[in-house]
Amino acid sequence: MKVVILAGGLGTRLSEETSLKPKPMVEIGGKPILWHIMKIYEHHGFNDFIICLGYKGYTIKEYFINYFLHNSDITVELHNNKLDIHYSNSESFKVTLVDTGLTTNTAGRIQQIKKYVGEETFMLTYGDGVADVNIKELLHFHESHGKLATLTSVQLPGRFGNIETNQDGLVLKFQEKPEGDGTWINGGFFVLNAGIFNYVEGDMNDIQWEKKPLIEIANDGQLATYRHRGYWKCMDAMRDKIELEEEWNSENAKWKIWK
Repeated sequence: MKVVILAGGLGTRLSEETSLKPKPMVEIGGKPILWHIMKIYEHHGFNDFIICLGYKGYTIKEYFINYFLHNSDITVELHNNKLDIHYSNSESFKVTLVDTGLTTNTAGRIQQIKKYVGEETFMLTYGDGVADVNIKELLHFHESHGKLATLTSVQLPGRFGNIETNQDGLVLKFQEKPEGDGTWINGGFFVLNAGIFNYVEGDMNDIQWEKKPLIEIANDGQLATYRHRGYWKCMDAMRDKIELEEEWNSENAKWKIWK
């Protein structure tokens, strides 16, 4: 089963990093967040990827073209242009890189990979979010309900600490980063039947996947949600990148489900 990753956005809220590279290439622990996402899927046995490129997509192409050399021990003899590869620690990724347009919105990007997916069920996620989602359980859930689409829903923790005080200002209770308000949000990690392409017909270049096709799929009773109660984090801003880096460096990266 193919895994489609949306990796074409500008990442304007990470401009310190994305002036030179696309958002999915921003590194956590010395590896692009795109690599971390792919490792999550690979751990569950899914290693056939389609990556939708846009802004600075050539840097993602160059990364994978040179991936084998970057993860190998090599000897180079410059006088005769000879290259010996002694050891490779490369993943078993199969990667199809598709130029889907510099400013194309997400529905238009999905529309353009139809020819690579065909009539098969496929997975879809964003190129900036990591989680410890059990992909096999997600797929089983999708197959069990018979709808066209499944999205993974998540609950966000509170961003700030809660303080309860009495009238004299004495703190009665303090809770750092409490649970959210109970609202479930779209966390990506979709499973989609090929029938969803009926909802991305015509000119989709300016259409956001979540703003029109996904709403129409839901209105037709063809969207189910897999509730994920574990770890999930989106790298939306520099603050998130720093937090992800700290979790990785402290060996507390809960999305690292591979060995």
